[in-house]
Amino acid sequence: MSDDDHTGQDGLEHDLPESLLPYDDWVEDAYREVMLRAIEHVAAEGLPGAHHFYLTFRTNRPDVIIPSRLRAQYPEEMTIVLQHQFWDLALDREKNVISVGLSFGGVGSILVIPVAAITAFADPHIRMALRFVSSMVDDDEDIEIPEGAVEPDDIDPAHHPEVTIEEPPQEEKKDAEVVSLAAFRKRPPT
Repeated sequence: MSDDDHTGQDGLEHDLPESLLPYDDWVEDAYREVMLRAIEHVAAEGLPGAHHFYLTFRTNRPDVIIPSRLRAQYPEEMTIVLQHQFWDLALDREKNVISVGLSFGGVGSILVIPVAAITAFADPHIRMALRFVSSMVDDDEDIEIPEGAVEPDDIDPAHHPEVTIEEPPQEEKKDAEVVSLAAFRKRPPT
């Protein structure tokens, strides 16, 4: 006889009843709130210590605003690192979007990422990684593009007085990185 909670006295596996409560949705909402609070904290206070964030998001949603060269390079999904040099990190809870300035190949860009487009959030410093079910947009669904939104190609932060660049704490400056989250994914037991 097995100690497995899903196995009855007859030794046969029994299915758990389907939940009539949306526990999975509630758990995902709670994890997204953890991510949003972390982003709000860093937007207000800066990154403490060795903390840094990996943010993975769907680039194929029409409400994601990124430079066309990045969309061409990453047509489905992209991961950005918020660590050494970024600026104007903001969370707009009313519009449910995150915006951040990053430099790619020496060219400053403002990215606007809907929270629903985010598929993963990680803080490698403490080995915390969260995965989300991305809300894909149906072709017939209306999407509100933020007012005044422009394609952020070739934005030069030096020509925009409203943009302030957070200098990295060390002397080394790095461009934004696009990385793989494979190291943070749970692997099935072997």
